[in-house]
Amino acid sequence: MSIVVTAATGQLGRLVVDELLTRAAADRVVAVARNERKAARIAAKGVEVRIADYGKPETLKNVFGVCDVALLISGTEFGQRTAQHRNVIDAAKATGVARLTYTSVLGGLIEGGYKEAAEQHKPTEQAIVESGLTYTLLRNGWYTENYTAQIPGQLKHGVVGAAGEGKIGSATRADFAAAAAVVLTSGGHENKIYELSGDSAWSFAEYAAELSLQSGTEIAYRDVPVETLAAVFSRAGIPAEQAYNYAEIDLGIKRGLLQGGSGELSRLIGRPTTPLAETISAALKG
Repeated sequence: MSIVVTAATGQLGRLVVDELLTRAAADRVVAVARNERKAARIAAKGVEVRIADYGKPETLKNVFGVCDVALLISGTEFGQRTAQHRNVIDAAKATGVARLTYTSVLGGLIEGGYKEAAEQHKPTEQAIVESGLTYTLLRNGWYTENYTAQIPGQLKHGVVGAAGEGKIGSATRADFAAAAAVVLTSGGHENKIYELSGDSAWSFAEYAAELSLQSGTEIAYRDVPVETLAAVFSRAGIPAEQAYNYAEIDLGIKRGLLQGGSGELSRLIGRPTTPLAETISAALKG
C-alpha cells in the first residue's frame, strides 16, 4: 500500500510530503506532479514521482494502485476545478483506492453559498461521497500565509478588507499539512469529515495591530465595500470574476463562517496550532 499525494510540488503538497516522511518510509510515499523538474527535490528524498495532470484524464490512469491511500489536494485553475477533481476521483475509483482524502474548506463557507466554495469544494465533496469510495474530508480553514504573504504591501498601504469585525480561525500550511499526514498514516478516519481551524481566531483589526507591534510601523485596517476590494484585487492582476469571488469571501468572514473553533485541528496534530504572532514574526524575518 502506498500513500499517494497529488499536487505534491505545490505550497501545501510539498509540506504534506515532508510531514509524511517523518511518519512513513520514503518508499511508501508517492508524489504526483505535473512537472518532473519541479519534483526533483522530492525525488531526491527517495520518493517515487509520477507525472500527471488533473486536466488530462489519460495521465491519471497509472497514478494510483490498488489499496493505496490517496490525498487529492484541490486544484488552482479557476472554473476548471470541479471537472478536474472528477477526473482524479474517477481514476481513484477505477484503480480501487482504499481511501481518498480531499482538502476542502470549512463547512460554513460551503453551506453559505459563496461561489469560491460552490465552484469547487461542494460538488467535489458530493462526487467523492457518490463515488462509493471510502473517504476523509479535510475541511480546512484559511492559511495564515494568505495574509502574511502580503506584508510588504501592507507595510506600505495598510490592511484592506471587507470583513468588518469578523474573525478568521487561521492556521499555517504546516499545521494543515500535519493533519493530512496524520489522516493518511493512521486509521479511524474512514468516511469522516473534519472541520479544521486554528485554536484562536483574529479580526483584520487585530491582525493590523499585531503587524504594527512587530514591525514598528503603524498599520491601519481599512474596511471597504466588497466591490472596492474586488477592484483592488483586479488592479493586482486577478481576472475580474475571480477577483470578486475572492473579495466575496470577506463577507463570509464577516458572518463568522471562517472563524472555526472546533479544536479538531490541534487534536489531530497533537499540539497547538501556530499562533498568528509567530507567523507574522517569521514573515517579517523573511
